[in-house]
Amino acid sequence: MLVRIRISRRPNSDRKSPESESISQAESQASLSSNGSPVLVRPAPARTVVGRAAKPGLGGSSRVAIGILGSRITGLIRERVISHYFGLDSIIADAFRASIRIPYLLNNLFGEGVLSASFVTVYAKLRALKEDDEADDLAAAIFSLLAVVCSLAVAAGILLAPVLIDLIAPGFKGEARILTIRLVRIMFPFTGLLALSAWCLGVLNSHRQFLLSYLAPISLNLTVVAVAIIAGRRTNEMGLVVVVAWAFVLGSVLQFLVQVPSVMKLLPNFQLHFEWKSASVKSVVRNFGPVFLSRGVVQLSSYVDSMIASFLPVGALAAFGYAQVIAILPVSLFSMSVSAAELPALSSAVGTEQEIAAHLRGRLEKGLRRIAFFIVPSAVAFLALGDVIAGALYQTGRFQHSDSVYVWSVLAGSSVGLLATSLGRLYSSAFYALLDTRTPLRFAVYRVLLTTALGFLFALWLPRVLGIEQRWGVAGLTVSAGLAGWLEFALLRHALTRRIGDASISAGFTSKLWLAAFFAAVFAWLVKPLGGPQHPQITACLTLPVYGGLYFAGTYLLRVDEAEIFLSSILRRL
Repeated sequence: MLVRIRISRRPNSDRKSPESESISQAESQASLSSNGSPVLVRPAPARTVVGRAAKPGLGGSSRVAIGILGSRITGLIRERVISHYFGLDSIIADAFRASIRIPYLLNNLFGEGVLSASFVTVYAKLRALKEDDEADDLAAAIFSLLAVVCSLAVAAGILLAPVLIDLIAPGFKGEARILTIRLVRIMFPFTGLLALSAWCLGVLNSHRQFLLSYLAPISLNLTVVAVAIIAGRRTNEMGLVVVVAWAFVLGSVLQFLVQVPSVMKLLPNFQLHFEWKSASVKSVVRNFGPVFLSRGVVQLSSYVDSMIASFLPVGALAAFGYAQVIAILPVSLFSMSVSAAELPALSSAVGTEQEIAAHLRGRLEKGLRRIAFFIVPSAVAFLALGDVIAGALYQTGRFQHSDSVYVWSVLAGSSVGLLATSLGRLYSSAFYALLDTRTPLRFAVYRVLLTTALGFLFALWLPRVLGIEQRWGVAGLTVSAGLAGWLEFALLRHALTRRIGDASISAGFTSKLWLAAFFAAVFAWLVKPLGGPQHPQITACLTLPVYGGLYFAGTYLLRVDEAEIFLSSILRRL
């Protein structure tokens, strides 16, 4: 069956690759690695392992980080506005958090993570081999498939919203349940558009154009902020939460549209079609299943946490959501940015299996060090200064200092597994580059099973045993996820070492990072009382620069290379 919709057309004779690469034009072939997963290799040994050259200027991870930083900053502004109007300890706040998490399942399943592992790996390999026409056909076929699947999923989500609420938040009753169902039905379409935006991100990333796709969410965030501020002046809370839900839909449309012109320039022969006979399309679809399941089980863990939180007192689910917004920030800036930038480069590597392994080890070691250098101080900051961070971001309107302390408890729990989760992302990217999607899936299942068991234990049972208020059980959810994250990290590292050799960071390196971070936290804690709990922004301005400055100074004095590189890059730009 073949259906084509003509979008634009340019003669193939005009196609030329802007990058140069030293790859011979011999035909590539698929072979099996030691564990049976397919790896693209050359029939004859190659002299070097190469890929498409990166553009001059900022590195890929730096461009991704800048884009994510811009989108996250506006996202934090969005969350601050939402916290101002909805607070934490209310049915509306809990309903909003539950409703926005449920449709995000679609985006997480069909969006960036799955496309990076299944589509980008194959697409980048085709471009590395200068098979640009086949790469264009692959992009069009995957977009067509994604559009159909997302449309069906959105329709099903709208129809089955009551069932989803009963599964995800069974503790919601009466008004809270009715409101959540209404919000889910409004917001489900926006996640389908986010999944299509993730396809744009995959294409742009494969062409080393990282900045636009990660800045695109700014349009969504600013739309929600503007609508909330305008409507908040004349609408009560119940009406405002509905208006904000519609703002998410409008913002997702803008986020997709701002990327389309750039993508079309990179795909001059783009045509929507449903032709699935090519080997590359079959490879993506074949990889899609395990990655889909892998992302699915991880999301299942997140929704189990939401389900458990729905049984806790009012405000627990909202606190969990507010804390997750903060906790994901360093992961996005420092782990996702490195992983997203490295995946096309890892996937573009060609040569013998030994050459590819050496190439992966070199890139992984550098990436792991960069991630750890920034994630370790983030984890210590969550543990020692979580109330300062939460207060600076959220403490306004109905959101009080006691709410900041409550969110701090969740952030402290998140610090347990922050490093493991962040490093694990890069290890998973290495498996995806090797076209092995089943190994990360298996380990993700182990992680979810452990998270679920520990979540019930720490959130519902342990507070009763210790005789503390049940509401503090929400911190146990993030602790359980952190412990399970360390299990997944250890399994990923062990399995990858067996495949390509040791690619890790030394205990001496991480010890220096932890030492510098805790040293900085002690002095920041001493500065903390100067601002006071009622002036969270002043406290943050006094405390956080001291903490960050002392951490960078400490790592520099301990001769951590990443500190010298970072400080040198800053000085060059001054």
